[in-house]
Amino acid sequence: MATIPGPGAHVLVAGGGVTGPAVARALLRLGATVTVADGKPAAREKVAAEVPGITVLDLSGLGAADLAAYDLVVVAPGFRPTADVVVAAEAAGVEVIGDVELAWRIDRAGAFGAPRDWLVVTGTNGKTTTTQMLESILLHAGVRAVACGNIGRPVIDAIGDDADPRVLAVELSSFQLHWAPSVRPRAGVVLNVAEDHLDWHGSMAAYTADKARALAGELAVIGLDDPVASGLRGTVTVGFTVGEPGPGDYGVRGGVLVDGAGAPVLLADRVSPPGPAGIADALAATALAQAVGVTAARAGEALAAFRVGAHRAETVARVRGVTYIDDSKATNPHAALNSIEAHERVVWVAGGQLKGADIAPLVQRVAPRLMGAVLLGLDRDEIAGSLARHAPDVPVVRVSAGEHSRVSPVTNDASRSVGTTGASDVRVSGDADAVMAAVVAEAARIAEAAAHDGAAPVVLLAPAAASLDMFTSYGHRGDAFAASARALGDAS
Repeated sequence: MATIPGPGAHVLVAGGGVTGPAVARALLRLGATVTVADGKPAAREKVAAEVPGITVLDLSGLGAADLAAYDLVVVAPGFRPTADVVVAAEAAGVEVIGDVELAWRIDRAGAFGAPRDWLVVTGTNGKTTTTQMLESILLHAGVRAVACGNIGRPVIDAIGDDADPRVLAVELSSFQLHWAPSVRPRAGVVLNVAEDHLDWHGSMAAYTADKARALAGELAVIGLDDPVASGLRGTVTVGFTVGEPGPGDYGVRGGVLVDGAGAPVLLADRVSPPGPAGIADALAATALAQAVGVTAARAGEALAAFRVGAHRAETVARVRGVTYIDDSKATNPHAALNSIEAHERVVWVAGGQLKGADIAPLVQRVAPRLMGAVLLGLDRDEIAGSLARHAPDVPVVRVSAGEHSRVSPVTNDASRSVGTTGASDVRVSGDADAVMAAVVAEAARIAEAAAHDGAAPVVLLAPAAASLDMFTSYGHRGDAFAASARALGDAS
């Protein structure tokens, strides 16, 4: 087992954001001398104020000669293997790890109390919902547990908690797993693997290999319905499927979720969020919880009471017979596919930064469900082009910001033009929130016009793209969508 830094060790923490202060506090508790480096002055000021007793430096320009003075470099998850600080540290012969790896080493050494059971959740989509379900199951069963990792709370904070949780429900991204080579959880799941973050990892193979690190422990749980995840294996492997399960696997039999022994968990139509993705997440969470002794009955009780968190297939409004659903967390095509396939008739709100992902397979698959699409953001034209090729009968509106338009975002008094793809173009004066208000108004117009037999299609925000081209986060994007949908009712 790798040693942990103690008195006399000099450690550089690269990145003063969410994990930086937590890592610095843990290292100080171990007796190490800590330096935090960040390229942003505001971040340096923040971490210096939060963590007395550390040195703060500008990350820019640190070379191999500077880094040779340190015994260890701990990088924030977003640092690529090609980042200057990583390359310089390796040139100086200094080990580079992430905050999750440091937490694992501290935990295995018993430095912050007896080692915990780690239950690790990863996948391209569904990580957060599964982790939340897992925490709910564990707590309902009387287990001292906490959700941590990519879900918000750094793992290194969780292992230092005075409440001393015995089981950690750890959501890990591919970045975090890349920088955590030693982690061997009690059980880990790979829900699915689809194209995402390939600009960071360099290839699909490298991305998949980093995801597969979650399966390096005692029990590996894999999504059998996913073509990539289903091919992964651990020392002991079980799978889950939204269909009829094979021997030892988790699945759905006669409309009931069952565990690996065939014991009933709960009715499939009681799972929240509804649809195949929610059922898959519930099965994965149950499999992980059973690795630490939770019964199928207890898991079912917890799942029956579970409700999805904000921005994850959350119903935010019902106005004039139309339901508005915020799945802003669907930041890639694979996640958007799961979201759209939970509904028969959809007016799709999409767009943002596709991050190099191919949108065509998604459009081809969901085209029969689409009653319309309203697009915004950086890559709206790419999505519009794909819709024109693969779903030419679906009405499409592109909404963008324009200085010379006069528009009331709620009533959408914008002038229209028809673009080269056949999509209608609407230009809106104002910020991202104003654009979203116009988007929602357009979606409402299409949904209400498409209603028949008293049933209207849902308006679904499932962007298939990242948010930072327009919004401060996917949460901001979802909040803007929800506020605009509710405002439709206020204006009626």
